[in-house]
Amino acid sequence: MAKDEVVDVGSGLELFVDDHLIEVMDGVSLVLHHPTPEEVVMEFDRPWEGNTSGYVTVFKDEDIYRMYYRGSHYDWGSRRVTHEVTCYAESEDGTNWTRPELGLYEFGGSKRNNIVWIGSESHNFTPFRDLNPDCPPEERYKALGVVKGGLRAFASPDGIRWKLIREEPVITKGAFDSQNLAFWDPVRERYVEFHRGSYEGWRHIMTCRSDDFVRWTEPTWLDFGDAPLEHLYTNAVIPYFRAPHILLGFPMRFLPERKKIEEHPMMGVSDGLFMTSRDGLRWRRWGEAFLRPGPQRERWWQRNNMIAWGLVTTRSRLPEAPDVLSIYSNENYYVGPCRLRKFSLRVDGFVSVGAPYSGGEFTTKPFKFEGKRLVLNYSTSAAGSIRVEVQDREGRPIPGFGLEECEELYGDEVEAVVGWKGGTDLGRLARTPVRLRFVLRDADVYSLQFRP
Repeated sequence: MAKDEVVDVGSGLELFVDDHLIEVMDGVSLVLHHPTPEEVVMEFDRPWEGNTSGYVTVFKDEDIYRMYYRGSHYDWGSRRVTHEVTCYAESEDGTNWTRPELGLYEFGGSKRNNIVWIGSESHNFTPFRDLNPDCPPEERYKALGVVKGGLRAFASPDGIRWKLIREEPVITKGAFDSQNLAFWDPVRERYVEFHRGSYEGWRHIMTCRSDDFVRWTEPTWLDFGDAPLEHLYTNAVIPYFRAPHILLGFPMRFLPERKKIEEHPMMGVSDGLFMTSRDGLRWRRWGEAFLRPGPQRERWWQRNNMIAWGLVTTRSRLPEAPDVLSIYSNENYYVGPCRLRKFSLRVDGFVSVGAPYSGGEFTTKPFKFEGKRLVLNYSTSAAGSIRVEVQDREGRPIPGFGLEECEELYGDEVEAVVGWKGGTDLGRLARTPVRLRFVLRDADVYSLQFRP
């Protein structure tokens, strides 16, 4: 961004997951937050599942939550995988899941199971609901799955009955032993895909683009700037549904040279990372873990702490609290019973601009907005506070919206309107370049938005 460029935020939600809007910080910093572990929502204990079940996909589809996952088992005696199938589960609340008896594929002499696909693609069959407004009804759901030579494309009218779009792989360059995924990008109006590649001996991430889900561009490596090379086993990239111009990723970091549990026969430990991008190519990846293995012993050997692809809203366990974001992650992989645990995070709560008790402040770059009211997602301590000053492009306080005129904000709210002595109406400043100066004390600001 050029020094004198004015950012146009319109009326959309802006997260403080990066410094896109921030020009100066003094005594504050970008703080990565961490999800809270909750209950186990799935134990992969059916005969067609097993101790290497994984590559989970979760999304909300109108009134139901859908889950897809690989059912698979590793036999330690023969040192081989006994089977791989694609399974489906659904839920009304994102916590209590059922396996419908679909009767589509036979396993162990019976079709009384929740299997939706059998084939080599089941190793990492990853579906999504196609939000392309021009998508035909018979292809409302799409998926990618690996075969020898690359990734095949699939379609379904209902998310249950799948068919190949074509026999030949649609993406052929890469190393596809991962949860490779694609989705319709509503902001850029195209399909976007992310898959694994090998870069100088490191597991890395590549991306392709397509207008029709069949013809894809040549893969491009993700650019992580000066972040060190690390083994990124998955990517879990998704547009944030509240701000789809921002892409979020939750890759599993793999450290093959470490071993915490001596009696486990395999080397390696892993955790979950957080990364974000505004164009899908240039990314900020946090080195600090977003999801640590934690105190559970079974999360301290390889291929655990893999964050499922998908981010959904569920009810908070706290009475009268707002809804929360839920992610899902595996545990006890390879040993079994393999499980899927739900984790929760406040809405927009990935990263904040945070200040200690001693206080701090930050000022935004000049930007234009649409609307009348400034709405913040924030949290403070009982002694903490937030005040906001509206400045002109040159950094001068605008009369009526100075720091001393701002009503002190404290508490913990996902949507709070900022007020000044003269009220909350900023309408006369709309479409005019302004800056915001935030003065914080023992407080976090997660996002902002201008509303009518």
